Parts: sequence; C-alpha cells; structure tokens
Amino acid sequence: MTSAPLATRLRVPSGPLFFPVTAFGPDGSVDVDVFRAHVREGVEAGAAAVFACCGTGEFHALTPEEFQECVAAAVAETAGRVPVVAGAGYGTALAVRYARLAEEAGADGLLAMPPYLVVAGQEGLVRHYTELAAATSLDVIVYQRDNAVFTPESVVELARAERVIGFKDGLGDMDLMQRTVSAVRGEGPHDFLYFNGLPTAELTGLAYRGIGVTLYSSAVFCFAPDIALAFHRAFNSRTEEGDAAVNRLIDGFYRPFVELRAEGRGYAVSLVKAGVRLGGLDVGPVRAPLHEPADDHVKRLAELVEQGRALLREGA
Repeated sequence: MTSAPLATRLRVPSGPLFFPVTAFGPDGSVDVDVFRAHVREGVEAGAAAVFACCGTGEFHALTPEEFQECVAAAVAETAGRVPVVAGAGYGTALAVRYARLAEEAGADGLLAMPPYLVVAGQEGLVRHYTELAAATSLDVIVYQRDNAVFTPESVVELARAERVIGFKDGLGDMDLMQRTVSAVRGEGPHDFLYFNGLPTAELTGLAYRGIGVTLYSSAVFCFAPDIALAFHRAFNSRTEEGDAAVNRLIDGFYRPFVELRAEGRGYAVSLVKAGVRLGGLDVGPVRAPLHEPADDHVKRLAELVEQGRALLREGA
C-alpha cells in the first residue's frame, strides 16, 4: 500500500483499469504463479490499477483463503507501482471479513459487490455499505448492479460516508445515472468518483462521458491490452481524431465482441479467460457454475482480436 490516496491515484488514470482473471491449475486449485504473471504482464503493458478478485476474477468462486492469497500476490507483483483494489461481497458479515482479509493482504481499496441474493430496500443497502466502509481503513467503491440499485438520494448519503470514494455503475440506466451525478454534484462531495462498470465498458464509453463519467473497467485489457490501450488513449484525447478512432474500434472490434459475448451465459468472464489463453498464458478454465465457451466462439474471438489489431495497424 502506498501513502497517496486511492482516489487521487484513480482520478486521471494513465491507462485502463485492469481486472485480471484468476488463474486455476489443472487440479482446479488457484495457480498463484500464473496469476502473478498475468498481473505483471498487465502492469507492464500500462494498466493504471489492478482490481483483483472482482467479477472478472471470479470473486464468487474463491474461498476466503484463496482470495487473500491472490490479493497478496497482486500487491506483491505490483510493488506499489499501481494501486490494488480487491473485491468484497456477500452479506455484511462476510463482506467485512473479505474487506479485512484484503486489508491484511495490503490492498489499497475495495470494490464493494452487491449483497448476496436479497433484494434490499434503500435503508438496508446504505447500512450495508456504510458498515463495510467502517470496518477497515480502506477506501471503498460501491458497485451498482443486479440487486444493488440505488436512488440518487442513497448515493448522496453513501458519498458523504467516510471512506466511500466512488460509485461504479453496472446497471446502464443513463437516466438514473445522470440524476445520481447531478444529486451528488449538488449535495455531496465534489471529488466523488464515478466508473462505467458495464461489461465491455468501452462500448458505452462515449455515452457515459457525456454525463461526466470517464473512468471505466476494461475486461478487454486482460487479453488484448494493445487494443484496450489504443482505445483508452483515443477516448481520453477528447479530439475529433480521437473520437473517430474510438468509433472505428467500436465498429470493427468492440460491437462484434459484445455481440459474441451475448451468445453465451457467463461469457463476460469465460470468454475473457479464453482470450487470455489465446494470448499464450494458461490461466486455466472458469470454475462452476460458469462454463467454457464453445470452440467456435473461441475461434471467432481469435479472429476478432486479429481484426482489432488490423484496425490499429491501419490507424498507425
């Protein structure tokens, strides 16, 4: 962990936010050495932060011991070069346990996942996340998705809570998100962070940028860092030329990738993991209840990656 505040380090990232997959060996156990290699390659490729053991990292499938081992491995591999943010989820008691394990492992912050199973009211959701934030010294980013959907008023309350520094949206309701940003701007801290957390966030990046949300998670960076970096540079240039490059990559790579991803349940994780294997790093399969993508889908993914790289060569 470094002394610089996590919010400061994330505010204007120099590269994509990296959500590494968790590597499993032939016997199904966590392969820490391969996981470290994956993290190392991402940091060396230009990642601005490592979000370990989150959605793409199969947080749901890890035991507390495996979780802490992987977070500690990410912290050791990054060696302070970029911040490490760890997932934390389930009910409040377990979320607090994971948060404390992450703190012991040296993480810089937490990505707070939705509570397990229950569809709670706003009062309960706010209580859950404020109790989680109070349990450690780590900064917290609240993740909106699935059964954790917040009113703008609830986000204002969370934004005022100590150590809650940001809000990641995986819902995609732009009307709600605009009202949330507006409410926090008027009643909350001025430096609160927002993240586009939709799967393959690059596809909706321009829409989110229109309401002031420029930070985003990049699953593509796991298996095609050159494409993700080129998109990130073009997206953040805010020039006509940059936006034209963004649209070329959306049309020629990201849109067809999202359409392929939509052909299988759980492909937001398993197809990404297959992409990492295509790149030469054997991170193993996904754990149940996820399943491996069809061979034809993996072949199409390989073709798409080459198509994306051809676009980069044409642009160069």
